[in-house]
This record gives sequence, C-alpha cells and structure tokens, in this order.
Amino acid sequence: MGPFTDDLLLNKVVLITGGATGLGRAMGEKFAQLGAKLVICGRREEVLRQTAEELKQQGFEVWYKSCDVRDPVQVAALVEAAELHYGGIDVLVNNAAGNFISPTERLSPRAVDAVLNIVLHGTFYATLEVGKRWIEQGKSGTMLNIVTTYASTGSGYVVPSAAAKAGVIALTRSLAVEWATYGIRQVAIAPGPFPTEGAWSRLSPTPDLEQKMIDRIPLRRVGDAEELANLAAYLISDYASYINGDVITIDGGEWLQGAGQFNDLAEITHEQWDHLAELTRKGK
Repeated sequence: MGPFTDDLLLNKVVLITGGATGLGRAMGEKFAQLGAKLVICGRREEVLRQTAEELKQQGFEVWYKSCDVRDPVQVAALVEAAELHYGGIDVLVNNAAGNFISPTERLSPRAVDAVLNIVLHGTFYATLEVGKRWIEQGKSGTMLNIVTTYASTGSGYVVPSAAAKAGVIALTRSLAVEWATYGIRQVAIAPGPFPTEGAWSRLSPTPDLEQKMIDRIPLRRVGDAEELANLAAYLISDYASYINGDVITIDGGEWLQGAGQFNDLAEITHEQWDHLAELTRKGK
C-alpha cells in the first residue's frame, strides 16, 4: 500500500524527458498509478515504444514521441504534438541527462558539450517551450527539474555535469519568482546515488567504486527508485502547491557526510576513541 490515494494526479498530463528508462520511467510509472496521463520522450524510439507498451499493459495512458532535447526544433514539435494529443500539458519533468566520470583535463570540447547540451540546454529548451505556451494560454502548471546534490557544492571528475546542473538550479530558482505571477511553479529534486543501468555503468563501473560510494552515505545504502518517485509525485501534486523554487535533497545524508569537517571520524574504533580521550585530557 502506497502513501497516496489513487487519484492524487488524476487526469494530469505529465511530460517526462528521458522518460523511457531509469528514474524517468520509475517516476512515470508512479505518476500513472496515481491517475496521470503520460507523455514520454527520448532519443531511442524502440526503447520508447517498448516502455509505452509495457505501461499500457498495466492499464496506464501513455503517449510517446522521439525527441532529442538538444534540438529546440524537435522540442517544439514534441510539445505541439503532445498538446494536440491530450489537449494540454499540466506538468513538465526535466529528467533527461548525460554524465560520466573523467579527469577534467582529459575532456574535449565535444565531451563537455555532450553533457551541457542535454542537461542545461535541453532543460532550458523544454522549459521555454512549455512555459511560453502556458503563459499564452493563461494556464498554470508545475515544472520539476531533476538536478544533483553536487550542483550546489561542485564535484571533481564530473565537472560538466556539476556546472550544467548548477545552471538548472539557477533556472529553477529564477523562474520560481519570475513565472509565479502566471501560476507556474518550479521545484527540483537533488538525488544522491540511485542505481540505474545507464548512469551506474558510467559513474560506478567497478565494484570498488560502487562500495566507495556506498561508504560515503550515512545510511549505508543507495536509494530505491520508488523513494524518489514518491517524492516527485508529491511535489507535482496540488498538495505541494506552496512549494516553489525549492530543491529537495534525497541522498541518505551523503552530501552532509562530506560537508562536515570531522565526519570521517566515524571510522575510528571504540578503543581508538579511548586513547584519543586520554590524549585530549592531557592536552588540557
């Protein structure tokens, strides 16, 4: 039994970029369970078709169209077609992303663009296209952006992603003020580690790297996709209508583990603490 009534998102039309796989699919499935009508897009039509068919078999209403969010012409065509199909859009979820680990000095301009064009430009293009239409139509709506915890702190070895996601946070907070007058609400989720087939293979490609990531999390586990999907469902629902411009972190406390100067002292044993206590008393 879930935390929500089955009609939480009844008849809301939700457009999810990168909605065929990973967290995008998990969110879409949750939204559909709660009564939403889905529009999913991505670059691979066959994957979109398969996901749509599987969701329809569960009795959900899903429509898909291939779209490369890096191309504003394709984004405009997607939104136009989605509006024609359903009669309008109520929620935009900017989920499409690209990322990989690398020393920054090894990156080519093309590698940088591969991330920035999807994450920052793609989010901006979709936001503009949907937002302009809502404003022209006098229609309120909600935009949910999927960012990351290190967008606020920065992080080595994923610098294009950190810079792009920081831009998305700035976009979220800026439009929360500017577009509130039109009834358009902005929210964002900053996930910590959530294993998905695509992202995990590029960010934690070995068991050692995966274990190091888990060891950084105070709860000593990674996130479950349904946990993020439940948070997303609440944020796009009418129950969250007074949340505007905020970024909600869901990471098991990971970013706080790195933020505290002495947090690594958790590795000290009980016996070592006894010895340190003696030393500190002598120091006084």
